[in-house]
Amino acid sequence: MPPDQLGPEVDAGPVLRAAARIGPYFAWEPGDGGPDWRPLRELLDAEVIAERVAAGRRALARMSGLGIEDLGERVVASIVFLGLASRLLSPPLAAVAVGGALPLPDARRMWWRPVDGGPIPIAYRGLVAVDRAGHDAAAVADALTRTAIRGLVEPVLDAFRDRFGVSPHVLWGNVSSALGGAAGMIADAMPGHAEAAAAVVERALALPPLRGTATLARPDPGRARWFLVRRNCCLYYRIPGGGTCGDCVLTPEPIRRRQWQAVLNR
Repeated sequence: MPPDQLGPEVDAGPVLRAAARIGPYFAWEPGDGGPDWRPLRELLDAEVIAERVAAGRRALARMSGLGIEDLGERVVASIVFLGLASRLLSPPLAAVAVGGALPLPDARRMWWRPVDGGPIPIAYRGLVAVDRAGHDAAAVADALTRTAIRGLVEPVLDAFRDRFGVSPHVLWGNVSSALGGAAGMIADAMPGHAEAAAAVVERALALPPLRGTATLARPDPGRARWFLVRRNCCLYYRIPGGGTCGDCVLTPEPIRRRQWQAVLNR
């Protein structure tokens, strides 16, 4: 279903502001035209993403106390891409789950600003959203896949794959991880919208290109809290002392279950 068939177009500003209340990974801010903002399409340039990965290596070295040489470029590229995927997907997912309308991203109307650490700031001007009223999670997931996943994230994924040689299976798993992480944060911050977010993610995971990359688990049927389980790894475990993430295929099931229970007990 083309995204414009979800419903009438509306200004994306109100639903993006609602999404931003969840936290910095969910915030796209109105663009002010300042000189420090750079076109989002720059993130398709091999030299620009190489700069971002180099910055990521420096930040990880500072935080971990490791040397730059201990942090493989391909591993850091995967982690940096995961962060970018989170920044590009969390706001649209939250906007449609919390605000009831799906923003239609347009890289020509979006900008980014480099920072040394934390979520990269993203700004927009003139974006519209489509109302999801009367449409189920499957229709919303289809629209999200066409616009945000295919239209916005996939070109960045291709750039990282080509520049750093990271497996597309790993990179698409990172996209699934970004969606699962966003759904979890929505559930923790706004439990009343947990089911709407998880339903969209679950449907998106059943569609190409994410089909087969991950699943959602609901360990407690009485709680509206889902957790992603990947079928591959973001490569973080290759950083000395890094270990595995909670959604990683390499995390032993008993440890995963204990982690889930700790979240549910908070």
